[in-house]
Amino acid sequence: MNQAKPQPRIEQLTEKKFIGQRIEMSLVNNKTHQLWSQFVPKINKIQNRISEDKISMQVYPPNYYKQFNPSNEFEKWAIVEVLNFDLIPNNMETYIIQEGTYAVFDYKGSSSNPSIFQYIFSEWIPNSPYVVDDRPHFEVLGENYKNNDPNSEEEIWIPIKAK
Repeated sequence: MNQAKPQPRIEQLTEKKFIGQRIEMSLVNNKTHQLWSQFVPKINKIQNRISEDKISMQVYPPNYYKQFNPSNEFEKWAIVEVLNFDLIPNNMETYIIQEGTYAVFDYKGSSSNPSIFQYIFSEWIPNSPYVVDDRPHFEVLGENYKNNDPNSEEEIWIPIKAK
């Protein structure tokens, strides 16, 4: 990375409700583009949105990072946060993220550059008082998110618990 090593803020997330779509994929068989291409045209059908932010969420099987293999499958979600589940559009699903502790990294750079994740999992986590917790990982894609643009900004939320 060509900038100072980012230090996260530690946040206590309260329970949050989401509506969106998911797909099974692996890092080797990345279907992120396919997922978002299907989801984005339907976002306006989702009522009770809390913000304009889009969320990219990964739900990994237990021990995904302990036995890391880029061909291991996980669920990738394209979601938005909602107030309630009163109206769920066709072909969409709900997800509730339970409360918990997260390390939140403010990242500026291309979403196709994996160096921030290499730093988080190979440097920051091992040298922190935390381990990765078995809860969803997600990225908040706010108004300054520009996909593969080097000036894109997003928040990376990594679930953690004390060692």
